Amino acid sequence: MAAVTEIRAAGGVAWRPTAGGVEVCLVHRPRYGDWSLPKGKLEPAEHPLVAAVREVAEETDVRAVPQVRLPGARYRSEGRPKVVDYWSMRAVATGGFQPGTEVDEVRWLAVDDAIRLVSYPHDAEVLAGFAALPPVIGTVVLVRHAHAGMRATWSGPDTARPLDAEGWAQAQALAELVSLLRPARLVSASPRRCVQTLGPAAARLDLPVEVCGDLDEPQPGQQRDERALVLAARLLELAGTGDRVAVCSQGKVIPGALEQLTGRVGEDFTTPKGGGWLLAFATDGLLAAERL
Repeated sequence: MAAVTEIRAAGGVAWRPTAGGVEVCLVHRPRYGDWSLPKGKLEPAEHPLVAAVREVAEETDVRAVPQVRLPGARYRSEGRPKVVDYWSMRAVATGGFQPGTEVDEVRWLAVDDAIRLVSYPHDAEVLAGFAALPPVIGTVVLVRHAHAGMRATWSGPDTARPLDAEGWAQAQALAELVSLLRPARLVSASPRRCVQTLGPAAARLDLPVEVCGDLDEPQPGQQRDERALVLAARLLELAGTGDRVAVCSQGKVIPGALEQLTGRVGEDFTTPKGGGWLLAFATDGLLAAERL
């Protein structure tokens, strides 16, 4: 008997500030006669975070920026197990919502009102998880540079080593994830491979890549822990500006910086080339670090 494959879906709690707090977005689906959080199935090979932002936009006409992963939901749908990933998302733009056969009404409500209105307990649990979060003051996408061949086979200065074909493919894939954040700034360590890793995102977003030596891994005579502290301090500073920022750094300093920011010493923060993290900051420091 063939194994039953689970249905993968993603969505979000899209929110916007009000004079008295925040409002969140719910959708009414005429097919089911229910009120729920916007969500939908993943396309083949689609990253769940990409799907979540896409589905929120498709169902509500709200353009939202992801911030923190929320509790997921697991239940059965059409006789199969279904897993839904959710993120909190700040609404940054709205269009002209048009009722359709899938969603015929959108409502913005205070969180308590939304919890009372949703039709399913799992949606109420996701909203409760959102309500428990402190305010997010800044978000950073932190990535490690993409693949750049082997240092031993490169005859020039290591800082000039460029991305190879695999690295350019990784950089193109990263550009989609980086763009979800709608960053106002792109900041890179000084090696060419780091700057090039943000190149496709820079072209997509029409932004320059700023070079910052504080993001570099240690040079001869420098201590790795000291450089990790410098990177951690720079990430806190960038998040504190209130801008959304994408940062490209290097593999020898990212784990130590994340240990400093999270306080979880000994956890594996090793980041593969072309990999990265979604970091959300509150007033008292790092709130969440999610591996992308």
